[in-house]
Amino acid sequence: MLRMPIRQRPDWQALAEQYGFKFHTMYGETYWDESAYYQFTLKQIEEDIEDPTTEIHQMCLAVVDKVVQSEDLMHRFQIPRSHWDRIAQSWQDREPSLYSRIDLAYDGVTPAKLYENNADTPTSLYESGFWQWLWLEQQVDRGALPRSSDQFTSLQEKLINRFSVLKNQYPGQVLHLSCCKDTEEDLGTVTYLRDCAEAAGIETQFVFVEDIGHGEGDWLTDLDNRVITWLFKLYPWEFMLREAYADLTLTADVNFLEPIWKGSILSNKALLPMLWKLFPGHPNLLPAFFEDELNKAEHMSLVKKPIFSREGANISILKNGAAVEKSDGPYGEEGFVYQAYYPLPKFGDNYTLIGSWLVDDEPAGISIREDSGLITQDLSRYLPHTILN
Repeated sequence: MLRMPIRQRPDWQALAEQYGFKFHTMYGETYWDESAYYQFTLKQIEEDIEDPTTEIHQMCLAVVDKVVQSEDLMHRFQIPRSHWDRIAQSWQDREPSLYSRIDLAYDGVTPAKLYENNADTPTSLYESGFWQWLWLEQQVDRGALPRSSDQFTSLQEKLINRFSVLKNQYPGQVLHLSCCKDTEEDLGTVTYLRDCAEAAGIETQFVFVEDIGHGEGDWLTDLDNRVITWLFKLYPWEFMLREAYADLTLTADVNFLEPIWKGSILSNKALLPMLWKLFPGHPNLLPAFFEDELNKAEHMSLVKKPIFSREGANISILKNGAAVEKSDGPYGEEGFVYQAYYPLPKFGDNYTLIGSWLVDDEPAGISIREDSGLITQDLSRYLPHTILN
């Protein structure tokens, strides 16, 4: 695993605008960064990232099975009691999922370590599934990369295939896709998913989350008063279950992507100590603890994470009980979990995080984010990668 400098395509910003990649620069800061790329061997991708991703995902599903059968664990996961039965039924019915991303610390040598599971609303999908592959093709064509260069990016193909399966499961249904207003990155993600769904032959409609209405008979409706029966929402379940309309999600006849079992449990940081309880010592896991278990973490440096948190917000790195680095944000009201401190690998001046994507249960590619700080956040830079043998 190497960080390699490379000359940027001179026209890439104009090309990004042409392809609808409008968030390549955010708030005046570089987000997409093609001044360098990360190079892997095929062995590193297959044995050190792809295989552990499959295994970690299956371990996470084992946690779901435990949680839905335990009132104590439902409490620990801070899930509102009124939704316990619905979540358990969603899991028992195996309501289908679409995609997710697990975040890994990996240096190319030692086993990858799970940081967290982004199973409900992960972004950076467009740049992972399409844009970095376009970068690879063009850099090869321009002679900047060897003809033998490859990339672990099967996201787009797998998303279209997955939508084809879901179309048969929900025949004739229109898929509404939704995100919040004033979020260019979220809109880009949803637009990309809409394109993939339409490529699979699904009829789609878009509606902002704020514009979803409560129709007669407890239906969800869009601005044209069309009933919503199938909804992809780039809006976290932990938010939805605390909104005034939370009970409507129990009664409205809607097939949600992602399903409630996935958003409520797999995307919850309480997953981390549960994984350590079920699979202690696993080479791809870090010791993790609930707040009332900190006696088990004596003399450890720890990372304090809110049970609900997004994009690296409200994270604290604790050494000898004191925060040596932390990020701000609005999360933490529901409590925290603690994970053993395992710093991201550093390449030059950059701390590097790998996102490993899954479509349903299958690994589907990687994304790479880097930052000058130890905590990866929403504005951390995105760099492409190659496989070269």
